[in-house]
Amino acid sequence: MSVKAKDLAAIGDAAFKLYQRLDKDGDHAQNTSATAAKDLKDDFEIGGALSDVVETWRTQVNSLLAACAHISNHLDYTKKAHAGDEHYIAASFSYETLDENFR
Repeated sequence: MSVKAKDLAAIGDAAFKLYQRLDKDGDHAQNTSATAAKDLKDDFEIGGALSDVVETWRTQVNSLLAACAHISNHLDYTKKAHAGDEHYIAASFSYETLDENFR
């Protein structure tokens, strides 16, 4: 199986877009849910459970954000590193150099 730079770029781009969207929308109900949990906590057990859900949700969103950032950043780094390697190889092994070494 071979992977093309274009394929890696598409994965990195998708990870970056997911990060942006999740960062924007992942906390959409955070404040409302936290307020509801606080208001319900004194009178109903469900308030504590809702508070746990809010905390767990935030932890999971943070984990997903970190994973998306890691994927995107790693693929950007890989792309740049390999581009530098290709440039080095092309500059180091010109036709003239190879021809000279085989005489």
